[in-house]
Amino acid sequence: MPDPSLITIRDFLRHAVSSFRRAGLVHGHGTTSVIDEAAFLVLETLKLPVDDINPWLDARLLPEERKALADIISARITTRKPAAYLTRRTYIHGVPFHVDERVIVPRSYIGELMFSGLFGGDGFNLIDDPQAVDGVLDLCTGSGCLAVLAAGVFANAMIDATDLSAAALEVAAINVRDHDLADRVSLHQGDLFAPVKDRRYDLIITNPPYVAAAEVAAFAPEYAAEPTMAHLGGADGLDLVRRILREAPQHLNSGGALLCEMGLGREIIEAEFPALDFLWLDTEESEGEVFFVRF
Repeated sequence: MPDPSLITIRDFLRHAVSSFRRAGLVHGHGTTSVIDEAAFLVLETLKLPVDDINPWLDARLLPEERKALADIISARITTRKPAAYLTRRTYIHGVPFHVDERVIVPRSYIGELMFSGLFGGDGFNLIDDPQAVDGVLDLCTGSGCLAVLAAGVFANAMIDATDLSAAALEVAAINVRDHDLADRVSLHQGDLFAPVKDRRYDLIITNPPYVAAAEVAAFAPEYAAEPTMAHLGGADGLDLVRRILREAPQHLNSGGALLCEMGLGREIIEAEFPALDFLWLDTEESEGEVFFVRF
């Protein structure tokens, strides 16, 4: 049973933060700090809105709610699994997605860019008229989160999403179904462009594996709990990025573009592809880790 002195949500938030700090947990799977992760676990476990814990801090909890919170806080420490694996849910800008151990926990910088006004906004745009985009390809879709978000941004587009992992596509299928997009998002199993053969698109989006082998080998338990193939990008992390840049032109319509998250390595990619005019896009948590290029 939980400590009888833990009565309110504020009590459990404080308890979680203190316990996580003592245990030396690592954060970064949709939350970037111990406080944010503790708040997420508390709110999601209680089925409360996850955007703001403050209205609920002094709410007194029922016995079964206290037990549920004590159990999930303990599980986060003992298993060292990302919080999203314990809740089976994560969010990108408030959009919910099912997640489990078959996929990397969704946290792409591209997800943030989808909501940034760069597609049909009032100022600078990557694509002036999102309504005119007919086809989008999401490479290495994983949980399908970017395909789902793309369907919302490009309301008239049909979306193809590919992944090498059949298990990941099982999770993507859950998210496509949950967002009622089965008529617009098609999932394909295979290596990068192979499943879509010679089809062409107006836009390709991709968050491929881009972590260097040495970094993967040194992962903290939270990151090691995710599928290795969702991280591993070769010796320098850029093997798949290179392939995508070489093969993308054969799958884009005239004037089509590629939006790619690739982590660090900007200088390497610019040196290896000097003919391409890369536009590097920053987000709240990244600088020079996402590029947009037209072919």
